[in-house]
Amino acid sequence: MSSTTQKRTVNKKVATRASAKTKSASKSKTKTLGAIKGGNGKYQFPMARLKKVPAGNGYSTSHGGVVEGARMLVGYIHKPRGTGSRMHSHKNEQFNYVVQGTLKGSINGKRVLAPAGTLIYIPANAPHTLVSTPGEDVIFIAIKDLSQSIHGMAVDGTMSGPHFEKGFEPKTRRT
Repeated sequence: MSSTTQKRTVNKKVATRASAKTKSASKSKTKTLGAIKGGNGKYQFPMARLKKVPAGNGYSTSHGGVVEGARMLVGYIHKPRGTGSRMHSHKNEQFNYVVQGTLKGSINGKRVLAPAGTLIYIPANAPHTLVSTPGEDVIFIAIKDLSQSIHGMAVDGTMSGPHFEKGFEPKTRRT
């Protein structure tokens, strides 16, 4: 076998192994249903084009692509204008970097107003609510440890839906 043929054979084997690792990475379990698993040859992600998953099912309008590693998760999260989360908490600490729009709300009782370019820190177990201001949709990068999924639990114990600012409530159908 020539050295060129040997190199091709080795390259094909390496490519086949990398492809198998990437496939197994995407099938690996994630804590967030619908999230993508990073690692095992998969190191780059088109965040804005990932499958959108709820990022606060039962208490928030947030949704977006989520990638989970071994110990952290990152989400590219969209929050429609005039909507957001009711007061909730989760056992993982979180950073939100606002890319577009403005988030308002509170963390541990302290008011927050965070325009684009602002980093928000949310300690583990801190009651918080964040709502997109009425002017425009918000996009933020959420970064959390993986002590649980991207989801939390509403402080009132119900999962009865997200927060809507006045005038942004869902339209109800008349019968």
